[in-house]
Amino acid sequence: MAFSASPSLSSLASSTAAIAAAAATPSPSRCPTSNPFPDPKPLHLSVKLFSPLPKLPRLSCPGPQAPRAATGDGSGAGNHGNGSGRNGGKDGGGDDDDGSGEDYEEAEFGPLLGFSEVLRLAAARGVALPGDMMEAAKDVGIRQVLLLRYFDLQAGPWPISAMIRAFSALRNRMLADPSFLFKVGTEVVIDSCCATLAEVQKRGEDFWSEFELYAADILIGVVVDIALVGMLAPYVRFGKASSSTGLFGRFSRMAGALPSSVFEAERPGCRFTVQQRIGTYFYKGVLYGSVGFVCGIIGQGICNMIMTAKRSVKKSDEDIPVPPLIKSAALWGVFLAVSSNTRYQIINGLERVVEASPVAKGVPPVAMAFTVGVRFANNIYGGMQFIDWARWSGVQ
Repeated sequence: MAFSASPSLSSLASSTAAIAAAAATPSPSRCPTSNPFPDPKPLHLSVKLFSPLPKLPRLSCPGPQAPRAATGDGSGAGNHGNGSGRNGGKDGGGDDDDGSGEDYEEAEFGPLLGFSEVLRLAAARGVALPGDMMEAAKDVGIRQVLLLRYFDLQAGPWPISAMIRAFSALRNRMLADPSFLFKVGTEVVIDSCCATLAEVQKRGEDFWSEFELYAADILIGVVVDIALVGMLAPYVRFGKASSSTGLFGRFSRMAGALPSSVFEAERPGCRFTVQQRIGTYFYKGVLYGSVGFVCGIIGQGICNMIMTAKRSVKKSDEDIPVPPLIKSAALWGVFLAVSSNTRYQIINGLERVVEASPVAKGVPPVAMAFTVGVRFANNIYGGMQFIDWARWSGVQ
């Protein structure tokens, strides 16, 4: 930063003293010993040495700022560490401009509460904070909105409050998106119903003879639904990022810098590049594929056991061959990595647009109705598509 040059106080003081001394000391040329003329009246001179300096703008040089509590949605996504969600910096690809990030976060998430204030509010509500939240309050503080959301979750019905205390992953996602459980429940119910309708339509008269396959699809689908919604949901991360220099530590920091989904909203101090968003698509595809393969092994394995036991008791000419286990699991993995990943990334982006609209903010049921509608259509299409993939691959 360049500053304009200005006279120093010492030079100004020395100049003033020199002029005053010259005025007080008589000059030899104008001070004779005898003066025949009457003494002149003293002259009162006002010498203005310099014009007042203009008032300089106040310079602000803030020190290092602690991370602010925010989401990965998200939240965000810079760095996932430091007790408050995602942060800017080199890991996240962005930093605040002229303090606008701090003002935005304070307007959306409330002021940053210190440790003593967090303890006072927790004692007033009779809530015991978990260890990671206590550490975050000591290190950097917690945003008021996030703290109050946690209090409200603890005051909720018994199953939810107990699950919030037991599972930090659920707690962090509920703090970032209070409608997270609604989305999970909607996905499970709609997927189960839509899968049944799609199976009946596609299999037709063979539905009951292929009931084991339908049961396997439903069993795997419930587990997969929870994973699909959870892995793309924004969340708040309490704790510090890994400082390990090993391979796992570097990978953890790289993955932590990615957004939760391709279309996750940016926030001041929490911005993503195009490369990071593209990387998120492939990274989530790998995760989805892994979940699909594992669930396929478990679900199809149970289904094959049921089919084998059933045929050992009573055989029928209408029995279909037992599907190959590894090939079926591989099909689930590829289907989730390609089809499900693409469809759910788009759904998250559409939900983000609707939830951020003035209409949905004024009337929250609008966003809920949109979630039900878009997920209903997605599940019908996905269920029918999976049957086509299974038949094309020769698994079913």
